Amino acid sequence: MCGIIAYSGGRNALPVLLAGLRRLEYRGYDSAGISLLGRSRLQTWRAAGKLSQLESKLPEKNTAKCGLGHTRWATHGAATDENAHPHASPDGSIVIVHNGIIENAMSLRAMLERDGAIFASDTDSEVIAHLVATAKADDLVESVRLALQQIHGTYGLVVMSTANPGELVAARNGSPVIIGVGDREMFVTSDANAILAHTREVVHLEDGELCTLNARGFAISTMDRAITSRAPITLDHDDETLSRGGYEHFMLKEIMEQPEALSRTLGGRLDRRFNTAHLGGLNLEPRELLDIRRIKILGCGSAYYAGIAGANLVESLARLPASAEPAAEFRYRNPLIESDTLYIVVSQSGETFDTLAALREIQRKGGRVLGISNVVGSTIAREVDGGIYMHAGPEVSVASTKAFSCMLGCFMLLALQLGRIRDLSPQQGEEIIEALGDVPDLISRALEESDRIHAVAQKYSDISNAFFIGRTDAFPVALEGAQKLKEISYIHAEAYPASELKHGPLALVEPAVPTLVVLPDNNLLSKSISSLQEIRARKGPVIAVTNTDHAEIRALADDIIWSPTCHPVLHPLVMGIGLQLFAYHMAVLIGRDVDQPRNLAKSVTVE
Repeated sequence: MCGIIAYSGGRNALPVLLAGLRRLEYRGYDSAGISLLGRSRLQTWRAAGKLSQLESKLPEKNTAKCGLGHTRWATHGAATDENAHPHASPDGSIVIVHNGIIENAMSLRAMLERDGAIFASDTDSEVIAHLVATAKADDLVESVRLALQQIHGTYGLVVMSTANPGELVAARNGSPVIIGVGDREMFVTSDANAILAHTREVVHLEDGELCTLNARGFAISTMDRAITSRAPITLDHDDETLSRGGYEHFMLKEIMEQPEALSRTLGGRLDRRFNTAHLGGLNLEPRELLDIRRIKILGCGSAYYAGIAGANLVESLARLPASAEPAAEFRYRNPLIESDTLYIVVSQSGETFDTLAALREIQRKGGRVLGISNVVGSTIAREVDGGIYMHAGPEVSVASTKAFSCMLGCFMLLALQLGRIRDLSPQQGEEIIEALGDVPDLISRALEESDRIHAVAQKYSDISNAFFIGRTDAFPVALEGAQKLKEISYIHAEAYPASELKHGPLALVEPAVPTLVVLPDNNLLSKSISSLQEIRARKGPVIAVTNTDHAEIRALADDIIWSPTCHPVLHPLVMGIGLQLFAYHMAVLIGRDVDQPRNLAKSVTVE
């Protein structure tokens, strides 16, 4: 999930690369590096730690017009200067940046060492530079092709050579590579957001493709040397969306953007004439939707938790059996793929490796797969049989907030459409549409509780452990709440169905361990209140997350995070906002790096 950026054109490359790395740092911040090639002279700077460590080493000025950069999330080898990219060949004529994992790196390294090669790092990536340098080919792209023929694994990479000033070669297998087309300048990146200040015209490389580029243009070919052509697409968002906009952190900005983000998710998709949702991107006719007998939802992290909520919504509104499963586990258990099951993969980036691998395994076995993604033109968006774009807008903070909420919005639309095709009445459909129309206002009201939630967080900022519990549709809210707290505050937090608390976890309840209980106003409220009583009987502090002013909750809870009253369909969405704010305020109070939590990256593009 490392970030790569490369440039060839008429302006100084250094500021272009450095600005791109700032936009890519969310993909990994264990180390960073830049190589510049000007007049056959290659210079490289690398540093462990965040990008600021590299910036302190860079020259104030450099006239090179071609270069590449990298920000690393460590897999093979510790986060050190030596293991930072770019990596060079022994003679310094070749440099590479790489995102992915080379599975046969050890055997390749042993082979190269037998031939006298000396390695300067512990990374798997360095073998690529050695293989390119030793390839006997007439041009750089052919040298790269010959090197890649020896490699097993995933890669998004860029290669630069002193023998070919101004030329770059990019290649992809399993990791995203995007070509940016400018005015007499070209870019390569792993995320288009890194180049939006310069161009919105991009080409996505497919697996098994290589691209040769310079300031004048680009040419794409395959591993078997077939020439391919592809017109650039125009991205629909601009550079302004990637600033903090006066907020202290991207995470807080993205939390506060949720009313507008959900307006985009829902906008134009509610059909008030027939009291249904209209999702044309599914590429499924009503008859085909009627033939579906089961829904299986796959994702990782927050996308998986959104999938649990989505499965509940589908079962409730469409009366279809539905379940969610972690994508990485699904693909390794030789799953049974059924023709009457609709599979849905969920990924904010559209590049999550495990989710993409699950998608391909399902398709290999003949299954039909829909996708829910936020990035137009992403790999998952291109490979699924149909899908739903979230339209959340760019999300920079590693911890997902608005994208998670927009995933839930997509599932609400899907459940409504499936329900109306089946046995959801027009009156019920109208009721849900009215509820969905209230979403932006409800989210805005939930956000108004931020100061009061900050006060609650202050009381608990010294804790080391926390429980989150909820029943049925409140359980995925608890899961996501615990996830957020873990991710950005580093506080150990676990989520359980409320009924499971007494089957083991209750033994850990004590005065130093608060439990956040998600209590929507539904038919299980009395049972959920019983959980509060069990916790209080063990002297455990209780933070109630609720949308009902119930006397027993006031009496039993030490603190309350209030949520607006809403239609039950909206509970997972609206009640999750308070937990996002709780996690955010906790992390700030403790002094954590909110947007770039340790050991994590935004888009997990390696296994």
